[in-house]
This record gives sequence, C-alpha cells and structure tokens, in this order.
Amino acid sequence: MKPQFPSAQEYSTQTARYPALTVVDIRAEQAAVTESYRNQVLVDVNSDCMRLSVFEGEYRWHHHPDSDELFMVVAGTLQIELADGNRMELGAWQSVVIPAGTVHRTRAIGRTVNITYEKAGAQTVFVEDAA
Repeated sequence: MKPQFPSAQEYSTQTARYPALTVVDIRAEQAAVTESYRNQVLVDVNSDCMRLSVFEGEYRWHHHPDSDELFMVVAGTLQIELADGNRMELGAWQSVVIPAGTVHRTRAIGRTVNITYEKAGAQTVFVEDAA
C-alpha cells in the first residue's frame, strides 16, 4: 500500500501537538505510529519546529526554499538523495543538515524514525523529476 503524503500546504500549516513546558515521550510517540508514513510537528522552538517522522519507503523529491532542514536518525537507516546525484546514508544517532533550496528526497530502509528541525511553517516545493 502506497503511503498517503500530505500536500505542501498541509505540511507547512501543521501546528505543534504539544505546547512548551510539556514533557514529550518521543519513544512512545514513534511506537504508536501504525501507518507506513507519518510526519508531525511535535513542538515549536523559537521560530523553528521539531518534527517526528516515521516511515517506510521513499518520499517525494522536494526542497524548502526558506529553511535548512536537520535530520537526526533515531532508529533504522535513512538515505538522502540529492538532485546532483550525491547520496548519504544515516544510521541511528547520525545527523546532517540539508541547506535551504537543496532538492532532495528521503528513503527509509525498513521502518525508520527520525527527528527533523526546520523553520516553523517552512515552505515545501515538490519537484516532479529531479534527475
């Protein structure tokens, strides 16, 4: 079954699930995910947000013209492919920053859990074919 991805507008208008001063059990949050794709804003930090992404398979080519994106893998293996042909592979507790405007797509090898930090409301632009 192919995952249902949010639209660019749904992605950028998502609000934080938890307010400041709330203890968030990230392990419990990821364990509760039963679908093959979920990416949700957990908390806001200043003008940025922390997202939890749990997914299997490949995400679409896209870029964020107004925000860097930090990926930190918590469990599993995440491949990040760039439009220029470069590819990175991150394991648990590894991270990388994708600069604003960089066209990329992610691929989870098995079930992968990662935390991302980006500007709250970051614009997402989907690209049909980056190759």
